[in-house]
Parts: sequence; C-alpha cells; structure tokens
Amino acid sequence: MLWDNIARRNIGSGGGGMDAQGPVERKARTKLKIGLALGGGAARGWSHIGVLRVLKDAGITPDVIAGSSIGAVVGGCYAAGKLDNLEAFARALTKRRVMGLLDFNISGTGLIGGGRLQRLLDQDLTDERVETLQIRFCTIATELVSGHEVWLTKGSLVQAMRASYALPGVFEPVSVGGRWLMDGALVNPIPITAARALGADLVICVNLNGEIRVRGTVIQSYESDTSDQQEIESAISEPRRWGLFPIRSNRPHKPNAPGLATVMVDAFNITQDRIARSRLAGDPPDIMISPKLAKMGLFEFHRAEEYITLGRQAAERALPDILDLIKESEQA
Repeated sequence: MLWDNIARRNIGSGGGGMDAQGPVERKARTKLKIGLALGGGAARGWSHIGVLRVLKDAGITPDVIAGSSIGAVVGGCYAAGKLDNLEAFARALTKRRVMGLLDFNISGTGLIGGGRLQRLLDQDLTDERVETLQIRFCTIATELVSGHEVWLTKGSLVQAMRASYALPGVFEPVSVGGRWLMDGALVNPIPITAARALGADLVICVNLNGEIRVRGTVIQSYESDTSDQQEIESAISEPRRWGLFPIRSNRPHKPNAPGLATVMVDAFNITQDRIARSRLAGDPPDIMISPKLAKMGLFEFHRAEEYITLGRQAAERALPDILDLIKESEQA
C-alpha cells in the first residue's frame, strides 16, 4: 500500500472508533511521491521537454527526478526552474549553431572538450547545487576503469550534468571528487532504481529507445569470407595512432563498408537496447512513456521542435493511464 492509513485501536474497547481515552488516533496520510526516470539518447532527449510540459499541464509535479545522459540535462534544468531557458535554446539550434558549440580537441581523451557547452550551462546554473534544488534530483554517471555506477546527489549541478552526458570518444571524461566519470547511460540508461531509492512511490520513466528495438539474435555456424579475414588481420597488425586504426591509402574501398558515424550510432543503439531491456526487466516502472523516435537521428540536435512534439504526443497517449494509476494509488 502506498498510504499508511491504518487506525490504531484498543482491541478491548467498543464504541465504533472510540477507545477508553477518546477518539481513535490516526496516522497522518503521507503524500504520494511521484518520481521521473529520464533516459539517455543524445538529441532524442529533447522529447523529454514535451513530456514534462504535458505532465505539468495535467497538474503532475514530480517529487523526484533521476536522469541519465541527456535526461540528466533536461531533468536538472527542470528541477532548477530553467526548463523554459533550455527549451528556447534547443528550439533556436541550427546545424551551424550546433557545430559552433563543439570545441574539437583530437589530442585529448574525447573529440570534444565540452568547455563551450559548460560555459553555456553556467550562464543560468552556475550557482545551483544538486542538494539544494526544490525537487530531489540525481544524475547517473559511470566511473572510468571500474565501471561503477555513480549517483551524483550533491555538488555542482553543471558538473553533475557534464559527468552524466560525457559520451566516451565524443566528450572528455569529467573529474568529480577524485573519480573520472563518463556517460551514465553506459550502465543505467533509464534510472528507475535511482528514482525509487530517492523516495519515489510511483515511477514514470521516459524510454527514448523504446521504439528503436535492435532485435538481435544468435547467428550460429557463420563462416567469414577468406579475403575479408585477411584484410582484417592485415589492418590489425599495423601501428595504431590515437588508439584508432590508421587510414590505409592503398586499401581498396569497399562500397558496403559503414562510415564512422554509422558505426558510432549503431553501436550506441545496440548497447542502449541491451542494457535497457535488462534494467527494465529487473526493475520495471509503474508507467513507461516511449516517444516514437525510430526515424529521428541520434545527433540531430537542430530538430528540437520535432522531438518536443513527439514527446508531447507520447505523454498524451500515456496520460490517462498515469492519472488512473495516481488515483488508484491515492485511494489504496
């Protein structure tokens, strides 16, 4: 039961709700705590904004928010009362402006340093701390080397966001409290467990990869082509620079070979799908909102208006179930 509404009665007394000392003392009903678990998914995370707008219009205010990766950014801005600023920023993005925010740094541990993005967040959130937000909030990050799942519940809000969205190979890891942290979606793409641990009685999650199912199976007794195998072995034997295979100018181009962007996107989708399935099976939410994002690109940040609309539509579809569940929980 979500509510503790059991009256304490003197078993030996009569009087229908009265005991020898007077009226039966009842425990005060505690408020139902609603939690949001906002998942990772790069640019698809703009759809979180649409979901939050629909919930707010319906009078649903979360008491707890746990965010991973882009979910940490949107959730943190909401908890700090800066969702309007974030939405205005997202809607104003163009391809050129997105490129202008990226400070490329091929000599570091990520292609993008992230300094320009941090300065942008600092403009509105520089003094915000996670533990002083009106809504209880945490971001999820992954510790480099150990793979520990780290819940950031105190300290600089901007730093907690940066650590949660530091996608390996793209953004540099972030040092927080002596630990090097990177994207939380690597270990917990939809932090339902964190929302419950922070006190939520009912958890609504937003799964940005719910429609993007990579329906993998096991292909047994598969035989590789000999020529392909020889080329792979030759490439592996060559010296490496920057931790990547160097480009071979004398290697014939294969028309079906995937490009770097395709490899990164597919790898991210596969990883997110496998981890999300496992986490959802172990700790399912009370309600899951899944925007229809299969046709939307992972890094198309300039399409914010479309993402927000898809988030709104998904939340509106789920809203009747959410309201029914809240009502049932309050009456239980």
